[in-house]
Amino acid sequence: MDVEKCLSGILKDLNNSVDVATRSLDICGVKIGFVYLKSMTDVKLFSDNIFNPISNFDGKIDFCVIKKLIQTNDISSCKKQEVLDKILCGVVVIVLSNSDKFLCVDIQSFLTRPPTEPPTSPVIMGPREGFTEDIKTNISLLRRRFHTENLVLKEMEVGQTSKTKIVISYLKNVADDKIVKKIEKKLSGIKIDGILDSYYLITLLSDRPNSILKQVGCAEKPDIICAKILEGRVAILVDNSPIVLTIPFLFLEDVQNSNDYYTNYIYASFVRWIRVLALFVAVLGPGFYIALELFHINVLPIKYLITIADATQQIPFTPFIEILFVYVLFQILYEVSLRLPSYLGLATSIVGALILGDTGVKAGLISPPTVIVVAIAKIMLYAIPEQSAQINIFQFVFLILGASLGVFGLVGGTIYVFSYANTLENYEAPYLAPFAPFILSDNKDGLFKVPISAMNELPKSIKNELQERTDA
Repeated sequence: MDVEKCLSGILKDLNNSVDVATRSLDICGVKIGFVYLKSMTDVKLFSDNIFNPISNFDGKIDFCVIKKLIQTNDISSCKKQEVLDKILCGVVVIVLSNSDKFLCVDIQSFLTRPPTEPPTSPVIMGPREGFTEDIKTNISLLRRRFHTENLVLKEMEVGQTSKTKIVISYLKNVADDKIVKKIEKKLSGIKIDGILDSYYLITLLSDRPNSILKQVGCAEKPDIICAKILEGRVAILVDNSPIVLTIPFLFLEDVQNSNDYYTNYIYASFVRWIRVLALFVAVLGPGFYIALELFHINVLPIKYLITIADATQQIPFTPFIEILFVYVLFQILYEVSLRLPSYLGLATSIVGALILGDTGVKAGLISPPTVIVVAIAKIMLYAIPEQSAQINIFQFVFLILGASLGVFGLVGGTIYVFSYANTLENYEAPYLAPFAPFILSDNKDGLFKVPISAMNELPKSIKNELQERTDA
């Protein structure tokens, strides 16, 4: 093989990028070439463990000798058509003039974030590790919790340009084989230029991609993902993303919280009911308030009616325009606070919530009851933060229903949403299980939580191979 021609060809294929490095040696008439990415490879390790040992060797050299000289175990050979992919992954490729083979040495090195407690899932007690953007680190976090040969880790590649690594993880003797094969088929059939984060896969993996309801679980903590794997779910890890997906998904999973399993089970049950109450108030609160004000004002207590009348008599807008204005204002403030630098976020909150709100009330543009109702609904939305996007949409829909049809519109809308959710199945798991259909054994970890000693059965809401936890 002409080493110089091979190296120049690789440089040309990689557009002579600034981070592509090539080195060459001549030992006893044998030309040796090295090519790697400086941005993805540990340059010091390359110099100390690969280049220097080979350059100091004086004798007949071939790939067998090089393998003995290189002071690392991650060595393999690759075909010519695989060379570019290997280099782009941070692998050092070695070519010899007396061989047509290519030797690959994996000494990847790039900046990664250490496992820290994720901001979306803080706990008072319990593990504080979180997934990172490095898929190897994430796999090790799973391995540390499963010392069993039944843990399966299958690697796939998705994205024609990004060629993102995706790892499917499950317990071989617990997860349903049909579900695993269905997930693998969907992933292998994805035609897209790039996968930059795990959220790219959510719509692509959903059985009903156009549904507003969330159909794929996600978490940033290894203990949550491992608990779901133990129940028979399949975890999907995506390189460059700290979010791990789980399938199948039930709505109940977002009502549950990791804190529930590290505290008293009675308190956990109480908090779950509070979350459900907050969910209904967040979705129906503004719509119910406007429905009472427009259609059913006669059912209000006289004292409250007088308070509402005094607060709204000077407002120039109709009740619907007023509450819609306050709703949009809160949503804009939320979007602004997400995108502003942290040192400006507090100032924006003070200006938006206090100055604008108080000034708007004093100026007679909005009424205090409207501000209170919308503020309570927006606060309670984050009792179940994983469903915040869906709840925001439902808030607006039920606000329209309450303003147009009154309480009857709210009741009809609620019945429709529950009926639609009840028809939803993702990967053969009923969306509203274990309530519809009602599964008594699964309700041990439903809205009421029993002690962990009493939860000796695997969930029947999702298909799995076992029934008893002790058999896993």
